Amino acid sequence: MKRQLRALAAAGLLLGSSLVAVALGGSASADTQICEQYGSAVIQSRYVVQNNRWGTTAQQCINVTGSGFEITTLNGSSPTNGAPTAYPSVFFGCHYTNCSPGTNLPIQVSQISSATSSISYRYVSGATYNASYDIWLDPSPKRDGVNQMEIMIWLNRQGPIQPIGSVVGTTNLAGRTWEVWRGSNGSNNVISYVAPSAISSLNFSVLDFISDVRNRGAITNSWYLTSIQAGFEPWQGGVGLAVTSFSASVNGGGNPTTPPPTTPPPGNAACAVKYTANSWNNGFTADVQITNTGSSAINGWTLTYSLPSGQQVTNAWNATVSQSGSTVTARNTGHNGSVAPGGTASFGYQGTLSGSYSSPTSFSLNGATCSRN
Repeated sequence: MKRQLRALAAAGLLLGSSLVAVALGGSASADTQICEQYGSAVIQSRYVVQNNRWGTTAQQCINVTGSGFEITTLNGSSPTNGAPTAYPSVFFGCHYTNCSPGTNLPIQVSQISSATSSISYRYVSGATYNASYDIWLDPSPKRDGVNQMEIMIWLNRQGPIQPIGSVVGTTNLAGRTWEVWRGSNGSNNVISYVAPSAISSLNFSVLDFISDVRNRGAITNSWYLTSIQAGFEPWQGGVGLAVTSFSASVNGGGNPTTPPPTTPPPGNAACAVKYTANSWNNGFTADVQITNTGSSAINGWTLTYSLPSGQQVTNAWNATVSQSGSTVTARNTGHNGSVAPGGTASFGYQGTLSGSYSSPTSFSLNGATCSRN
C-alpha cells in the first residue's frame, strides 16, 4: 500500500494528510525528540503524537511536548503541485493500528451525541505548508489502513498549494465562512474546508463538520468516526511549526432509544402519520411526521412500515432508520422520543429508486396501526 500511494505522489497527485502513514508503535515520553519515520509518542495518557514522514526520504524530527509537538528538523521538500513531505500530527482515535489510550473510537456517527476539539498552532514565515485538521470516517469500524472519507480543515495555507479536487461552494461552520473543496485522490474521498485567512486557534464542534459532509451525501449515519488529528503538511521549509495544545472529546449516546411498551395498546394507536415525498429518476426523499392524537404522552417510539419495491433507504436524519427487505424501522433519537398529546415528531431520509415511485400506505407505531394524515 505504501509503495502504491507513493507512486501516486510521484505522479503529482495531491494526497490527503496522513494517507500513507503507518504508525509502528514505539511510544515515548513527553519532551522527547522523534526522528524515526513513523515514530510516535503518547502524551497526557490520551493522545498520540506521530512524526509521520512519508513524502520524502530526508530526515524529519519533531520534539514532543506535554501538550503537542514542534518540528525541529525538516530537510526534505516537495514540488507544490504534488504531495507534501509529511503530516506530523497529534491524534485521538485509531490510525493504522495505532490507537490512542482509552479511546472510544471507532464510533458510529449515529451514536455520537457530541464531538468537540480545541487546537492551537504556532506558525512560521518563509515556508510552504498548511495547518490541517483531519477527520477520518469509514463505513466499517476500521482501525488500520486508509479510510474511505477524509475531512480536512485548512486553518492556514501558505504558498501555492491547494486541496484535492475543486471548489464546490462555501459554508458557515464554527462561526466562520469556509471555502469547500471536494475530490478524490484515488484511494479515498476528500472534502476540505479552507479558511480565507490564518486561524491560530479554534475551539469547535467536530460533529458540525461531520454533519455537513453527511448532508452533502458523502457519508451516512451508519459510518464510523475512526480518528481526529491536527498537524501540518509541509512542502518546503517549516522548522518551528508547532501544535501548542490539542484536546478532543467524543461522547456516545447520540441516538438513545426508549424501549416501546412491551404490550401495544389495543386497536389503533392514538397517532397519525403524514408522509411527504419528492422523487426523481433514480432517487427520492421523504419527510415523515408523527402526530400524537391521544390524551397521554408517547415516551419512546418505533415506527414501522413497508416501502414499495425498488426503494432503498441510504441515509436519514432525526431518527435511526434501518431497512430489512421492504420493511423500514424508524426509532426516535434522544431529542424527539417524547411526544406530548397533540404534539408531533418528524424525521426524514433519502433513498434510491428503481422504477416508478409510490408511497407506503400503512404505518404502525409501537406495534399498533396509525391513521394517515
